[in-house]
Amino acid sequence: VRTNADTPRDAAKARELGAEGIGLCRTEHMFFEGNRIDAFREMICSETVEEREAALEKILPEQQGDFEKLYEALEGNPVTIRFLDPPLHEFVPTEEEDIKKLADAQGKTVEQIKAICDALHEFNPMMGHRGCRLAVTYPEIAKMQTRAVMEAAIEVAEEKGYDIVPEIMIPLVGEKKELKFVKDVVVEVAEQVKKEKNSDMQYHIGTMIEIPRAALTADKIAEEAEFFSFGTNDLTQMTFGFSRDDAGKFLDSYYKAKIYESDPFARLDQEGVGQLVKMAVEKGRATRPNLKCGICGEHGGDPSSVEFCHKVGLNYVSCSPFRVPIARLAAAQAALNNK
Repeated sequence: VRTNADTPRDAAKARELGAEGIGLCRTEHMFFEGNRIDAFREMICSETVEEREAALEKILPEQQGDFEKLYEALEGNPVTIRFLDPPLHEFVPTEEEDIKKLADAQGKTVEQIKAICDALHEFNPMMGHRGCRLAVTYPEIAKMQTRAVMEAAIEVAEEKGYDIVPEIMIPLVGEKKELKFVKDVVVEVAEQVKKEKNSDMQYHIGTMIEIPRAALTADKIAEEAEFFSFGTNDLTQMTFGFSRDDAGKFLDSYYKAKIYESDPFARLDQEGVGQLVKMAVEKGRATRPNLKCGICGEHGGDPSSVEFCHKVGLNYVSCSPFRVPIARLAAAQAALNNK
């Protein structure tokens, strides 16, 4: 049982409750810390690769510091770091004062900044320009994050003597070539850092399976991915065609009419979404027999979902820190029931 944690405090609490690693570190939360959001907004509003790289360079030491603290808190236990996932519009300023500040920093007018922010608006952002699609469009984001991960891991391993093997997770992949494109960027930077630091550190690159197409083509995707982590929140959303943010408005009627017995975002739908998970595990391991598979959606803390994960051969579940004891108990029961 691992935990979903983005801060050393959450990681320490989860370790105290019995977590054996981090299954999901969401890096986007870190971009709002301190002055980082200003630099990231500069990156979003930049027009050239050079300008974007200069803005990201300001974030790099902070991002590296975040990862160092997580590696220290986990004391050599595995940490899966997910690269930037949300659409860029979530980071742009909305207050007039912040827009003016960004315009001044960029040497642009307020109107120009507003036009850039408006252009980022999407009708369906959860299915828009996010996840690995950002790294395909802006590889410099993945380069910065890779450097931060590798430098942090090497630094802490040397200082503390921990055996650290970074796990880098590329989100929202639906096509093998898409994953390969981002993976090539990651590998190039990781190897460069290893050379600079005279290190032989091993690392793993995997992906989140959260798009039905990824589950259907998991045998191909496993040619590039060393591990799968099922993002069952998005996988449920895309399989049902429900919006996670809006489904609550009508699902009560479905429960009353006995169409559904429970919230599919709280308890894994084993009949539909679960079959995609099972298929992806089987197809992935047909290509890569030692493929490590886990789950990091909210379902990782639900007992019936944990038992299903055990049955289909997942290696771990990851859940929020305070659900770790429940998940551990459910995992133990699943192991006993399915000997």
